[in-house]
Amino acid sequence: MSERISSEEISATVRSAVEGVFSAMLQLPLEVLPSHEEAEEAESFDGVVALVGIAGSWSGTGRIACSPHFACRLAGALLMQPYEAVDEEVLDAVAEVANMIIGNVKTSFEEKLGPLGLSIPTVIFGRNYRTHSAGIPNWTVIPFNSEGDAWHISFCLIPTKMQGHQAPRPDAVHVS
Repeated sequence: MSERISSEEISATVRSAVEGVFSAMLQLPLEVLPSHEEAEEAESFDGVVALVGIAGSWSGTGRIACSPHFACRLAGALLMQPYEAVDEEVLDAVAEVANMIIGNVKTSFEEKLGPLGLSIPTVIFGRNYRTHSAGIPNWTVIPFNSEGDAWHISFCLIPTKMQGHQAPRPDAVHVS
């Protein structure tokens, strides 16, 4: 299957998944802001980032980025207890929210792209760091606001196979 997935389709699918998770699981208010495309983030970041990979005939990553305060709010809403600081439970809760949202996006795209796999979430927390994904030209960024907490999901999805040929392996040797 080689149908294209546009940035607008990615935005709409991510929004729908976020709205579903927020209304069913978290009961947190949610304001959806206009999405846009951007190249890899060049600025360093302070906060929590959860990454979930997608693989199959298309591959990519969903990345949730938020402040430590909002990570605590997410964990509190999911686990129904307050959190004052980011700890292992908060990081696990952010990973689970990312897994739910990106899992719903993956399931939606499977109708058009065929079977896709989902990686185990990876969560990063700290100050003054950057994330980088090799080979990703642009990200679709979908920003949100929840009672003054700004956060966003960045999503990329690119074909793994090109016109019936396997994409080149990064470790493959090419002889001319």
